[in-house]
Amino acid sequence: MQGPWVEKYRPQTLEEVVGQDHIIPRLKRYVEEGNMPNLMFTGPAGVGKTTTALALAKEMLGEYWRQNFLELNASDARGIDTVRNDIKNFSRLKSVGAPFRIIFLDEVDNMTKDAQHALRREMEMYTKTSSFILSCNYSSKIIDPIQSRCAIFRFTPIKGSQIIKRLKIIAEAENVTATAGALESIVYFAEGDMRRAVNILQASSTIDNQITEESVHEVISKAKPQDVRKIINSALDGKFMEARDLLREVMVVQGTSGEDMITQIYQEVSKMAMEGLLDQETYIDLIENIGKFDYRIREGSNPRIQLEALLTKFLLKDKES
Repeated sequence: MQGPWVEKYRPQTLEEVVGQDHIIPRLKRYVEEGNMPNLMFTGPAGVGKTTTALALAKEMLGEYWRQNFLELNASDARGIDTVRNDIKNFSRLKSVGAPFRIIFLDEVDNMTKDAQHALRREMEMYTKTSSFILSCNYSSKIIDPIQSRCAIFRFTPIKGSQIIKRLKIIAEAENVTATAGALESIVYFAEGDMRRAVNILQASSTIDNQITEESVHEVISKAKPQDVRKIINSALDGKFMEARDLLREVMVVQGTSGEDMITQIYQEVSKMAMEGLLDQETYIDLIENIGKFDYRIREGSNPRIQLEALLTKFLLKDKES
């Protein structure tokens, strides 16, 4: 089977879902009881919300899950007409060979407020025939009446060790070899996003079956963590020109974007603070400046100018201390 590995190796049962150990046992209990309330899955992208919803529906509804399951992406169908037509027509029908029907609304935080109020009404009217699973990145964008009608499950970023374990299984199934350094690099850039990690693994395997740290960096076009650390250390040591030259090399030669670069600087500064290499006062000052320059870059300012200006803040902080 060809195609994206994220689909090819998507978990089909709750048992196969990676991470979210605080959530899966509770969902299994719903399956055992053959009943469940309306659910809301909230959390960052790529941590298993959609996969868990599909796996839960398959186990809850059994062999007739397709006839009793409706999936809608609220990014596309976000208006009130979707609620009044598609959801209402599906909810009002009796389930076939299953205890009830399940409506799964993905990215429901993109629905308009009017549509959310209409959805609340549907959730009230069809409690005997249907249950809803709502998925969103930001639960704060969901109106309170809907939140109060759901059992809320907060998904967290997947741990690096769990991502590596899953990537090894996929690599073995695809006859691909990945070095320890390559897997660590994928985890670093994935930031707890399993979908992104699997996509990086697949992209890195297109050239050679031997995936190395270098091949990962070539695919994702981001700076190497050691280069970012070197830029920061050079600036903190007062070597501004050295830091600036390395920054330009990373951005021009490796093709790293300004947004990615400032994100990686933030990651490395945070790591240095956790490792005890930066004191609290210095860390707070640097984070404040990173936030200011990140905002400027995202508002359209020239990334290289802003990043070089950010390096001067590192330099000035060193002189003050």
